[in-house]
Amino acid sequence: MKLLWLAICNIEDKRALERERDRGKPAGKRRAKPRLVEGQTTTNWKQALAQLTTAYPDRINPYL
Repeated sequence: MKLLWLAICNIEDKRALERERDRGKPAGKRRAKPRLVEGQTTTNWKQALAQLTTAYPDRINPYL
């Protein structure tokens, strides 16, 4: 799961840079791809964080 999450974050970072470079260009000249999941938000993050804190307290708690 962690590797999948990190891969998605890496892809999004690259796409964000491409979108930034394309900002201000006409729509027909933009080359950047859209977000992986356009318009979606992360839900139930507090519940997931609570479960991760319970499962891995030594890894999560220092960052809270």
